[in-house]
Amino acid sequence: MENNEVAFKPLAEEAFLSLGSEQIAYVKAINLPDGAHAIGIFSADGKPMAAAPSVEIAQALIRQHELEPALVH
Repeated sequence: MENNEVAFKPLAEEAFLSLGSEQIAYVKAINLPDGAHAIGIFSADGKPMAAAPSVEIAQALIRQHELEPALVH
């Protein structure tokens, strides 16, 4: 390996799953148990955190908790 090359080690599964967990929350459309539509807010590891009536409100809630929102398609 030359001096300017960097060797990368593969991440353990737990480390990979925790990437972004302190910086990002994901939003996507969901159906609530009563059949209503909402916007779900999920942690980076996929755990449900909250629901909001609109994407704008979901993003505001996420930013209030010092996270960055990311849309899931």
